Amino acid sequence: MIRFVVIALIVVVAWILLVKLIKDVKNANVDWTGVATIIGFIALAFWLRHITGMG
Repeated sequence: MIRFVVIALIVVVAWILLVKLIKDVKNANVDWTGVATIIGFIALAFWLRHITGMG
């Protein structure tokens, strides 16, 4: 029972932090081209590692 309470608290805290982060990102002036480029390179690295098995 205690385990469920701890998991529920973690989920609630994570949800609050996610909502706060989304609000901050909406109000900030973010260079979305740069963010998308970084995410693309990370996704490409994981995909190439999956395909080739190297890295």
